[in-house]
Amino acid sequence: MDLGTVIKNNRKQKGQTQEEFARACGITQTYLSQIEGNKKEPNLSTLKVISDELEIPLPVLFFMSIDSEDVPVEKKEQFENIGPKVKALISDFFGV
Repeated sequence: MDLGTVIKNNRKQKGQTQEEFARACGITQTYLSQIEGNKKEPNLSTLKVISDELEIPLPVLFFMSIDSEDVPVEKKEQFENIGPKVKALISDFFGV
């Protein structure tokens, strides 16, 4: 799961610096940097604030961060077939 990169890419797409986005989320820039670098896992309430600021529903944020390594072996083929299509649809819909 690469939640940090998904957050970082969407923050940048909104044209916000780490400092601006962190302030809007009520967290420090250092903490946001650690989240975006996948060095810290934020709690659910912080993730909710982040998803609200990004204007992306939390479940969508989670789904966009899933990669094939997160999927059980017996479901990898299915995920690899439909995952990119679903992610593209979500990306188009939410502009992420």
